[in-house]
Amino acid sequence: MHRRRFLAAGAAAASVGLAGCRSLFQTRSARSPPLVSDRPDAVYVPSHVEGMSMVGMASAGDFQVALTYSYPHRFWLVSGDSPNMVEIEGSDSLHLMTTVWDPETGTVLPHGSVTTTITRDGETLTSGKSLWPMISQNMGVHAGDNLALDGDGTYDVEVTVPPLPTRRAGAFDGRFGELGSASFSLEFSQSALEEISYETLPDRQGERDALDPMEMEMMPVSSTPAPGDLPGTLVGEGTSGDARFVVSRLDSPPAGVAAEESEATATDASGDGTVTATDSGPSGDRSYLGVSMRTPYNGNPIPQASLSATVVRDGTTLYDGSLAPTVDPDLGYHYGAVADVQSGDDLTLSVDAVPQIARHEGYETAFMSFDELSMTVGE
Repeated sequence: MHRRRFLAAGAAAASVGLAGCRSLFQTRSARSPPLVSDRPDAVYVPSHVEGMSMVGMASAGDFQVALTYSYPHRFWLVSGDSPNMVEIEGSDSLHLMTTVWDPETGTVLPHGSVTTTITRDGETLTSGKSLWPMISQNMGVHAGDNLALDGDGTYDVEVTVPPLPTRRAGAFDGRFGELGSASFSLEFSQSALEEISYETLPDRQGERDALDPMEMEMMPVSSTPAPGDLPGTLVGEGTSGDARFVVSRLDSPPAGVAAEESEATATDASGDGTVTATDSGPSGDRSYLGVSMRTPYNGNPIPQASLSATVVRDGTTLYDGSLAPTVDPDLGYHYGAVADVQSGDDLTLSVDAVPQIARHEGYETAFMSFDELSMTVGE
């Protein structure tokens, strides 16, 4: 299914087979106004904003998961450094979404492997279908896809959440390592779908701004801690590719992070050789560098990128290596490594691979090209 969608990305809507679906397609076409002309290579206000309907929430092992849906809509997959638009297909009934979070802290967990199985009256419509990890301005990080149902009726939806592949740290150390699943009953009707809120934004579309996050009492929206609320010491901030980078330093790494997980080398002060990061002492004696990569305006975490850092002090490179994607209830989703960082050091951050997460409208032109970000580590 994903291969089919990927191959269809960029195809004109007129090429979609419409036999027997004309009235349905006309409705969806009206729900998808033209893209904003002359879109900036940055976060911008999209052409319209849609609401969503809650199917339900349930526990899935260590996870809490919510199932929601909205109108089918276009979105973009990212392959390498190229965004590829996925059009609405004539058979699409809805855009099905899941949000996964920690029930104890409310931290939304970016998860790239959520699957769904949909049945109706004992007949399987989809089996183990993976949803795309994606990000939108009003929902933040979630998983979703446009799906075809078999008309109005009641559907059983089984959501499976595999072990979280991202490194877990702090109070998340040792958690989210088991598969969980949850069952939902989806009462679907075209008339109920049409009652979901929908608004075009002719006066704001294209502005360098973002939609407000949804306010939902029942479930959290992904976010990152305000810079002043991050643990440790805030040592620098910067912007590249329209993403915001907030850098913090902890005196010691959080639980779950070992020095040997940081793939880095350090050049010794004499310059006549290299030592591995683990040669510099136990991880508990060394500081931790955390980089929160987030969207402007709404502060959504930006997952599925590849980051690295270089730390230089008095001409000596003390760290040159990758930053591991990590979830921590205090630091949020971030990229981090055990690295000796002190005030006055020269720090360079590089995005080695752009975020591979799918994007909703308004994010698809941002976070696609980055310059190195250099700063002097503050106090």
